[in-house]
Amino acid sequence: MSRYYTRVCNFYYGNKSKNLVKKRKSFPLHQISEISFDQIEIITRKSKKKISINKIKNLPKSLQNKINFDLKKIKSRKKNFSNFNFQKLPNILGVLNLTPDSFSDGGKFNTKKKANQHAFHLFNSGANLVDIGGESTKPGSQKIEESLEWSRVSKILKIVCKKIPISLDTRKSKIMNRGIKLGVKLINDVSGLNFDSETINVLKKYKIPFVIHHSKGIPENMQKKPKYKNELLDIYDFFEKKINLLRSKGINHNNIILDPGIGFGKNLKHNMSLIHNISIFHSLGFPILVGNSRKSFVKELAGINDSKLRIGGTMASSIYLMMQGVQILRIHDVNEILQGIKVFKKIINN
Repeated sequence: MSRYYTRVCNFYYGNKSKNLVKKRKSFPLHQISEISFDQIEIITRKSKKKISINKIKNLPKSLQNKINFDLKKIKSRKKNFSNFNFQKLPNILGVLNLTPDSFSDGGKFNTKKKANQHAFHLFNSGANLVDIGGESTKPGSQKIEESLEWSRVSKILKIVCKKIPISLDTRKSKIMNRGIKLGVKLINDVSGLNFDSETINVLKKYKIPFVIHHSKGIPENMQKKPKYKNELLDIYDFFEKKINLLRSKGINHNNIILDPGIGFGKNLKHNMSLIHNISIFHSLGFPILVGNSRKSFVKELAGINDSKLRIGGTMASSIYLMMQGVQILRIHDVNEILQGIKVFKKIINN
């Protein structure tokens, strides 16, 4: 028997969305009136079919039940947590790497003074949280000792956690444990909670919100010819299985975010498929986070028009992702991206 997946599509944004919702010609996404949809795509491993929402009633009863089950999660209002406001699109997770070797800003902020200043710059520019990491996990990077990672992040965490909301980017349960005691509001583990067997126990103990991030392989080898049967559905299944595992381990809250992991064990084809079809993950019922900032897909698509900061490519992909209902963007250049988003919103609502 075929497994069916529901992807919402044909989105409307701004005033047009509000009018269509009012006339009952589209459904609001997560009860956000500024974005709505009037079509779904029914996907299996062998086929795809788009239909309008008013034709769901014509489908076989069993398929109707499956789609309506998904639509209930897609339309349900998301509860706010960790300083995120899920009635607003998009939320911003600002990036602060305290490393000498991260792919874009390694060595730029790895002193106490520079890190402190940049954390406040990101937050004051509009970031909901600042994501602080002390270990590079870019393709080809090597793992570092826990003591070195903690020495990089501890001093700045002790300062900023008391003043602004902080997310901790780490794969190690002991770093998580220490960071949570200092007041971090979110755990962002790029390994998908797989690197350290104690991670789930720490998350359960503190009931802290966290990100489930998809990564194929480990940083040392993840970009060596990554393969999927179907990257979109394989990653959907990964999230579903991980959520079921967490439930079985006693984590019952819904303060969970899903990140498909752009660039983490994916080539350009995989990344483009995920971005283009990102709205499929709404049917899992949790907020979506995408790290599109300065990523290599911008270089691969832009060719000779690539640039060091890749603000143009980040801006274009950020607007697209927002228009697909993605709730959180992980961004380096917070002020510039929010500038572009504000201008776009004003134009589309004029």
